[in-house]
Amino acid sequence: MRTPIIAGNWKLNMNPDQTKEFVAAVKNKLPNQNTVEALICAPAVDLDALKKAAAGSNLLVGAENAYFEDEGAFTGETSPKVLKEMGIDYCIIGHSERREYFHETDEDINKKAQALFANGVTPIICCGESLETREADQQAEWVIQQIKAALAGLTNDQVAKAVIAYEPIWAIGTGKTASSDQAQEMCKTIRDTVRDLYNDETADNVRIQYGGSVNPGNVKELMAKPDIDGGLVGGASLKPDSYLALVNYQD
Repeated sequence: MRTPIIAGNWKLNMNPDQTKEFVAAVKNKLPNQNTVEALICAPAVDLDALKKAAAGSNLLVGAENAYFEDEGAFTGETSPKVLKEMGIDYCIIGHSERREYFHETDEDINKKAQALFANGVTPIICCGESLETREADQQAEWVIQQIKAALAGLTNDQVAKAVIAYEPIWAIGTGKTASSDQAQEMCKTIRDTVRDLYNDETADNVRIQYGGSVNPGNVKELMAKPDIDGGLVGGASLKPDSYLALVNYQD
């Protein structure tokens, strides 16, 4: 069945020296990749240090964002082609902070998904609703539309390999978290949407993470839910002990 994937999202934190120190502290204490995939998604300036430090270990390496063109006059952007050449495994796209602060659209996110797949990098496609949308009981409709837009034009095989991260915006970095039942309900909605758009096999293979104040205290309860296949973790992934507690939640 689906291999759980616990991904740290460092956001705009850590420098190359801190990155090396972090990897040194965790690299020999990670689970087998067939049991749980342990992933760190780091700022672009840390990726080379992270990849080199993680060599020979079970730690997977991801980027936090990429552009939808491989090369050209796009100052400050990150090439999906170069990410592949660096040996990067995953890339987060569509995070709520990218949508809010950098005005990324559903169309942008779909183009990024297409570009990453074209280069053999697995996208972690983020979706999630605001507090206002949740209070209006429109979260399902909102997220379904995000999923439909993000997956437009992708093949069955591509979607089956993708990771989708459900992150209610009101739970990111706030200390609040959706209850395990709320998280399961929305992750099931996402899987059912994939089933409607594609087929049973694709829906059964796509991995769906929950993100939003995931920590060592709630990870086991969240991961026990049938449609939650992992976590996208912010602050709790910055400290080695906390990260190890998350990826080794089965112990």
